[in-house]
This record gives sequence, C-alpha cells and structure tokens, in this order.
Amino acid sequence: MTNETEGRIPLADLHVFHQLARSLTSSFDRDTILRTILEHMERIVQAELWALLMLDEATQELYYAIAAGGEQSKLRDLRVKVGEGVAGWVVEHGETLIVPEAGEDPRFGAIDGARPSSLRSVIAMPLRGRKGTHGVIEIFNPRPEQMTDYTIAFLHILADHAAIAIENANDVARIQQLTITDDTTGLYNVRHLYDVLGRELGRCAARRLPLSLAFLDLDRFKLVNDVHGHLVGSELLARTGQRLQELSRKQDWCFRYGGDEFVILMPETGATSALEQTIDLHGALMGTRFRMKNGLELGVSASVGLATAPDDGVTLHTVIGIADSRMYAVKSNGRGKVRGT
Repeated sequence: MTNETEGRIPLADLHVFHQLARSLTSSFDRDTILRTILEHMERIVQAELWALLMLDEATQELYYAIAAGGEQSKLRDLRVKVGEGVAGWVVEHGETLIVPEAGEDPRFGAIDGARPSSLRSVIAMPLRGRKGTHGVIEIFNPRPEQMTDYTIAFLHILADHAAIAIENANDVARIQQLTITDDTTGLYNVRHLYDVLGRELGRCAARRLPLSLAFLDLDRFKLVNDVHGHLVGSELLARTGQRLQELSRKQDWCFRYGGDEFVILMPETGATSALEQTIDLHGALMGTRFRMKNGLELGVSASVGLATAPDDGVTLHTVIGIADSRMYAVKSNGRGKVRGT
C-alpha cells in the first residue's frame, strides 16, 4: 500500500512557493523583481556564486544584471554572446543545462569570466516566458547533495514565475514610456517636461546648483509643410529631434514642446556654460543637412532663448516663460540666433 504522504510537497516549501509568488507579483519594478529572484535562489540552493543574466535583444548579448557571492565584482562589464558559453547555450536552445563535472563539458571552454576560479559544476536555467527567453539563472558550484530532481524542479518553478514577472514589468515599462514620449520625434513630450523640470528645480535648489533651459523654435517651418507636404515635414521634425539628442550632453534632457518647438534642459549648468553649449549645438544643427526618404536634402534654422534658475526665476512656468520670451525676441530680430539675456 502506498504511503499517503509520499510525493507530497513539505509545508515549508509550499510557504516558500507562496512567498515567491506574492513577492514577484507585488512589484512591476524590474530591479526589485531581479533582487527577489536572487534572494530566493540563495535560499533554495547553497552555492559559491548566484547570477542572473538578462538578454539585450538589440545586441543579442547577455549581461550580468545581478549577482551574489563568489567573484561577482568581475561581472559588471562582461557580455556573453548568444550561443557562446553556458549562458549563451541556454538562451540559444531554451533548455536547462546541468553540468555536475565542469571539466567534462566542452561548453566550458568558451565560458565567460563569471565563473569562480575553481569551477566544478553549474546549473543554468532559461528565463523563458510567453514572448521568448529573457535571460538565464546561473548557479556555480552548488553543493553536490543539492543537485537533486526536487531542487531542480523547485528552481524551474522559480524561473517560470520570474519570467512572467519580468515580462509584466517590461510591458508596464513600455506603456509608461509611451505616455512620456512624443510619437513623431521619439523625444520626451511636454507632459514629461513639466514633471522633470519641477523635480530638477527642486533638486538643484536644495543643492544650490543652477539649472538652464533652452527653448528652440524652428524658423519658417510652415514653408516645409506647404512646399513639400506634411509627411516630409513630420520626417524633418523627427530627424531634427534625433539630431538635437545627438548634439546634447549625456546629462541633458531633450523634449518636443509642441509643433516645431523643442526644449533642452541642462541640469547643474549656469548661464555662461549653457550659452556656450547652446551656441555650439545651434551651429551644428544649422550646419546639418538631412536627406529625406524621397531623396530631398533639407536643413533647418532655429531661434533659441535661454533661461537659468535661480537667476531668472525658480518656478517651472517662470523659467519656461522667460526662455520662450527670449526666443520670440530672436524671432523679432532676424531669426536664427541664440539669446541668453
């Protein structure tokens, strides 16, 4: 007669399952989800190194998003190509890889620098959801007695829950990005400008740092639509927005304010530095020739006004208003210039 308790999951493990499910569904922040996955990996399996790699779909490379134990400091800048090493093999095939003796597996010849210096064994599982494989769980040198069917099944449940939570977080992030992004140019929209400017004004004021804002208006842009049509006009706006992003510094923010108007926010930048930066950007923009999809080659001219907090004001509407009025002063005096005072 079969024992009724045979094959049942221990109550403590059911509690872990419950905790895991609650933790992974209580947040849509991907970093929080990754930390939760790592914490549960550490509880389930004792090992020398736990790591979670995520797939960069653009480059088809894996990067180490989070790790614990062992030589994790070496992982920050490492990249693993799909198909290479243990993690690359797992993503390419979408299958779990369990290697109890590393020296006997040829895939370790191409392994990245993540492994502990004395690599003996590894468990690697794909984070595979409805939309494909998003990454890999790697556990290096787990204790031999823990490489059981039960433990592997437990890890598979973790990986399945994790993949769903990551997909949900990615979906939420995409939706949030759509709400703050301008459709035509791909730059941030005016709604996000108000959020960021308000936050940055508060931050810079608290630290007694300046903040500058450039308001750009493209000169006689209506003529582009009238002569070449709105499709060409929209394409030129998009290309102009991309060029502004390229010409801005990494710490600066670019927005489409509306129509043919753009804003560049320069945190921690005083009036003199902002004027120099904007004059350089303005000159490069005016010197750019854009080749349209129909073969037409066009350029743009812009009138620009600058404002700096706290000298020109400390509120959102004051800073935007002063930059806007200075831009219109340029419009009234020949266009195509930058005005900082």
